[in-house]
Amino acid sequence: MKKELLSRKEIPEQLTWDLSLLYDSEEAMLKDVDRLTEKVLHMVDTYQGKLTDATTICACLRELEEVNILITLTSHYADLGASVDFYDTHLQQLNNKVATILARESSKLSFVESEIVKQPDAVIKEAMKLEKSTSHYLADLLRLKPHMLNPETERVLSALSPTLQAPYTLYNTTKLADIQFDDFTVEGKTYPLGYTLFENNYEYEEDTAIRRAAFTAFSEKLRQYENTTAAIYQTQIQQEKIMADLTGFDSVFDRLLFFQKVDQSLYHRQVDVIMEKLAPHMRKYAKLIQKVHGLDKMTFADLKLPLDPGFTPSVTIEESEETIANALSVLGEDYVAMVHEAYRNRWIDFAQNKGKSTGGFCASPYSKNSYILLSWNEKMSDVFTLAHELGHAGHFKRCNHDQSIFDTEVSTYFVEAPSTMNELLLANYLKKTSDDKRFRRWVLANMINNTYYHNFVTHFIEAYYQREVYRLIDKGESVTAEILSGIMKDTLEKFWGDAVEITPGAELTWMRQPHYYMGLYSYTYSAGLTIATQVSKRIEKEGMPAVEDWKKVLSSGSTLDPIGLAALAKVDITTDGPLLDTIDYIGGIIDEICNLTEELEA
Repeated sequence: MKKELLSRKEIPEQLTWDLSLLYDSEEAMLKDVDRLTEKVLHMVDTYQGKLTDATTICACLRELEEVNILITLTSHYADLGASVDFYDTHLQQLNNKVATILARESSKLSFVESEIVKQPDAVIKEAMKLEKSTSHYLADLLRLKPHMLNPETERVLSALSPTLQAPYTLYNTTKLADIQFDDFTVEGKTYPLGYTLFENNYEYEEDTAIRRAAFTAFSEKLRQYENTTAAIYQTQIQQEKIMADLTGFDSVFDRLLFFQKVDQSLYHRQVDVIMEKLAPHMRKYAKLIQKVHGLDKMTFADLKLPLDPGFTPSVTIEESEETIANALSVLGEDYVAMVHEAYRNRWIDFAQNKGKSTGGFCASPYSKNSYILLSWNEKMSDVFTLAHELGHAGHFKRCNHDQSIFDTEVSTYFVEAPSTMNELLLANYLKKTSDDKRFRRWVLANMINNTYYHNFVTHFIEAYYQREVYRLIDKGESVTAEILSGIMKDTLEKFWGDAVEITPGAELTWMRQPHYYMGLYSYTYSAGLTIATQVSKRIEKEGMPAVEDWKKVLSSGSTLDPIGLAALAKVDITTDGPLLDTIDYIGGIIDEICNLTEELEA
C-alpha cells in the first residue's frame, strides 16, 4: 500500500535542499532586498533623463547588472522556499512580499530601456563597442525597439508584473493547496491519493485494477476544478494576446517566439513533423506494452507502464550518485565534481511531502549553485530525471561563470538540449555495462519510457494542444473547460489512433501541466532533445572533439541564438534533417526493443 505523504516538517533534513547556500537566513535575504531598494534609488537619481550618450549608458548598465544579481538571488530564495510547501502560509506570504517589492523597484528602472531605445542607433552601437558584457543586451534592445511602448506604459506594466503573473500563482495554489484527493478502494483495500502519488507511483503501477482505479479517482477529483482552472488559463492566454496586440505583433505566436529568437517555421515544423512521423512508432510501442502485460485493451491509463517491471531494480540516492557520475564522466572531471558537490552540499530536494511542487526543475541563480527539485521514488525514472536536471545545472554553471548576467537568458528553444543530453549519456553508459539482452532491452525501454516519451510525446501533445488553443485566441475567441477538454481529446486521438483507448479523464490532461503558463515552452522539449540526440550521436562516434564543441555551446549562454548554438555543435536546425533523423533513431530503438522481446520470449 502506498504511504500517506508527510508534511514538510516531518521530512529528514538530508532529503531537502539547503537554501542557506543562498542566504544564511531570511533576515539576510531581506537585507539584500533593502540594499536593492537603495541601489535603485541611486540609479534613478543618477541616470534618469541622462542616458543620451554611450559612456553614460555603459555606466548605467554596469550598475543595473548589480541590481539584476540582487533580484535573481532574493527572488530565488523566496520562490524556492515557497515551492516546497504550499501549505506554509509564512513562506507563501514571504514570496508574495518579495515579488511585490521587486516588481515595484523594477518598474522604477523601466526608464533604462525606454531611454536607451529612444537614442539614435549609432549611439547604441557605440555603447555596444565600449562594453562587451552588455553588447548582446543592447543588440536585443535594438531588435525590440519597434515593439516598445511609451516609457510610462512600460513603467506601469513593470509595476503590474505580480498581477500579470497571477494566473500561474493561482494555478499552482489550486493544484497544490486546494485540491484534496480522497482515498480510493480496490478489492476492499483502501489507497491514499495525491498529485505526487499518482504521477510518481500509480501511473507506473503494475496491478491493472489499482492503476486504472487510481486514474479514475484522480480524474474525477480534477473534474471538480475544471471550470476554475479553465478560467485561470483563459486569463493567461487572453493577457498574452492583449500584449501581442499592444506591442505590434501580428499574432500571439510571433510575440512568444520573438523572445525565443526563432520564427514560426521552426516552431510549426517541430509540431507537424512529430505528429506525422513519430505517432506510428509510438503506436507500435503502445501495442507492445499491451502484449507484454497481457492487457485486455490499451488505455490512456496504461501508457506509463514499464515494459519489464520485474527487471526494474530500486535505486537508492547513493547509488544514483555513482551511476550519474560515471555516465557523465565523458563531459570531464569538472562536470563530475559538480555532480558530487550537488549531492554533498544538498543542492537537491528529494523529499516527497504534502504541498510540494510536482515534477522536477532546476533553478540556477546567477553566481550561486543550482537548486534541483524532484520527488524521489527509488526508480530508474528518478535517475533519468535527476540526470536531466543536473544537465541544466551543468549548463548554467559554465554559462554563469563565462558570461555576464545579461547573457544568461538562454532561449527556451535550446535550453532543454543540455538536460536531455544528460539523459542520453546516461542511457548510453548503461547500455555498455552489460551484454545481457534483457538488460539491454530494459535500458532501451527506459530511453523510450523516460527520455523520449516525456519529451517527444507528453510535452509534444501539450504543444499540439496549445497551438490549437492559441489559434482560437488569435481569432478573438475564448476558451472554456469544455473547449479545452475537446481539444485535448482530439489531440490524443489523432496521435494514438486506434492503438490506445482515450478513456474518460484523459481529456483533462490539460489541467495537469504548468507549462501552459510559460508561453510556447512545451514544444521546446522536443526541439532541445532533437539537438541533444544529434550531439550525443556525435560524441559516440567522434569522442572528445564533439565534447569540446558541446562545452563551447554550454559556455555561450545567450550570446548566440538557437540556430547559432546548434551550429556550434555541428547541428543544422534550419532544415528538417536533424528532426527526421531523431525520429528515425527513436523508431530504431522501438524496433530493437520489439526484436529483443521476440528473442527473449522464444
